[in-house]
Amino acid sequence: MKRITYLIVIGMLLVLTACSNEKSGDSIEVIKFADAGWDSIRVHNSIAQVIIEEGYGYKTEVVNGTTAATMQALEQGDINVYMEVWTDNVKDVYEKAVEKGKIEKLSTNFADNSQGLYVPTYVIKGDAERGIEAVAPDLKTVQDLEKYPEIFQDPEDSSKGRIVGAPSSWVVSEQLETKLVTYDLDKKFNYLAPGSDAAIVADLAGAYTKGEPWVGYYWSPTWVTASYDLTLLEDNPYEEKAWDNDRSTEFPPNDVVVAVHKDLPAQAKDVVDFLSKYETSNAMTEQALKYMGEHETEPMETAKWWMKEHEDVWTAWVPEDVADKVKAALK
Repeated sequence: MKRITYLIVIGMLLVLTACSNEKSGDSIEVIKFADAGWDSIRVHNSIAQVIIEEGYGYKTEVVNGTTAATMQALEQGDINVYMEVWTDNVKDVYEKAVEKGKIEKLSTNFADNSQGLYVPTYVIKGDAERGIEAVAPDLKTVQDLEKYPEIFQDPEDSSKGRIVGAPSSWVVSEQLETKLVTYDLDKKFNYLAPGSDAAIVADLAGAYTKGEPWVGYYWSPTWVTASYDLTLLEDNPYEEKAWDNDRSTEFPPNDVVVAVHKDLPAQAKDVVDFLSKYETSNAMTEQALKYMGEHETEPMETAKWWMKEHEDVWTAWVPEDVADKVKAALK
């Protein structure tokens, strides 16, 4: 009798354990967001965090890392939400993860973005108010840079110009290096891959303040492109085969999407429903980033300001009762 009772108890424990495990797979207490190192993803993270915490009652966290590391973490479920997947910059990784069913695209955050090599507009047009003369009035395209290495002189190598590239850990950095070789610009320019986005901005800001020539990689939407008068150099129209072969075109169209780990729809369906409606634009994102730059605010403070400015936008993403809770928290 004791043995039968013992077996029954053990059996009940196994059933309870199994039920517990099954429940943990379909529930979540903390929703983790990816921070891959740039300001716009931090602002969009913060907007979503405010809505999820105040409107839906979940806790949230942010996980920092490189693009490669955070994408891997999303696949593995160590990160739940990625508010800005620049799909073409991580094309192979993203598409394979979607095909394998490890991650799901929920919405397109914005698709009207741009990236490439920029120069301060005064380099081409001058700036009468600042007393700056145009030093490269015929500069229009990336290929035209071959005429002006002395204008963009490398401070550490006077025999060549310098192009400031993307951070070395970003996929786009390798793409840029290939582009420079394709256009033979590597013969007249040194390519500098900074360690971070902040390093690019510091280099640009230093040159811009002095009214000096500068050429380097950047992208929009950012507070940089919203705050500084920059010109994106033209390139050959995008053509997939040419781009894949030697990067001899402009950067491909790049949908910036909201993606989640495959388990999140079962763990937090209400949050997934909200994120499926999340949509902004280049202009709206740059507005937030310009505010953050001018007022030196943190992403969360910027997000709350943006939400007050665009209440009609984000309230359309959520049910009325959720919107009311969030609006009350923002007061």
